[in-house]
Amino acid sequence: MPKIVDHDSQRQRVAEAAIRIIRRDGIEQATVRNIAAEAGLSVGSMRHYFSSQLELFSFAMHLFLDRIVERIQRMSFEGPPLDSLVLLLLQFIPLDEERRLEMDVWLAFMAKATVHEELKPLSDKLHSGLYDSAHYVVQALLSEGLAHPGLDVEFESQRLHALVDGLALQHMLQPDTLPPERIRELLTRHLRGLERE
Repeated sequence: MPKIVDHDSQRQRVAEAAIRIIRRDGIEQATVRNIAAEAGLSVGSMRHYFSSQLELFSFAMHLFLDRIVERIQRMSFEGPPLDSLVLLLLQFIPLDEERRLEMDVWLAFMAKATVHEELKPLSDKLHSGLYDSAHYVVQALLSEGLAHPGLDVEFESQRLHALVDGLALQHMLQPDTLPPERIRELLTRHLRGLERE
C-alpha cells in the first residue's frame, strides 16, 4: 500500500525549517538544499511542496503572520481599556524569544522583498496588518472616550504605526537602551496624549 503523505503538514514542516534557518543563519542561507536538510527531506521531494524558493518564503511568511494573529486572539484583554490597548501594541515589539524570532524573520523577509517584486504584495500585507492594529487602537480610544473627538484618525493611526515600528526596531538593535518598562511607558503616554490632541 502506498504511503499516504499529508501535503499540508509537509508544507508546514518545510516552512518551519525555513524559518529556523532564517533565524539562525540568515536569509541567504535559506537555500533549497539547506531547508531540505533542516526538514529531513531530499531536495527532490521539496519540489513536490514548493515550486520555487520564493513560493516557500511566501508560504513561510503567511505562517508567520498567522502565528501572530493566533497569539493575539488567545490573549485575554482584561482591566482598563488603555492597558489592554497598550498590551495589544506590545505584541508587535520583540520583548520575548517568540517575538524576537518573529522580528528576525520579518527583517530578513523585508530585505528580500525589496529586491524580489513577487514578494511585494505579501510585504504590503504584513505592513498593513500593523497599520490595521494601530487604526483599531485609535478607534477604540475614541469609542471609549479616551481620545479627543476631533482626532484625525488616519493621521494618528499612521503616527502610532510609525511609533510601534520604531520602538520594535530600536529594541531589537539596542535592547539595553530601551527596556520593556520604558517601551510600555512610551506607548501609554502616547495614547494618553491623544485625549488632548
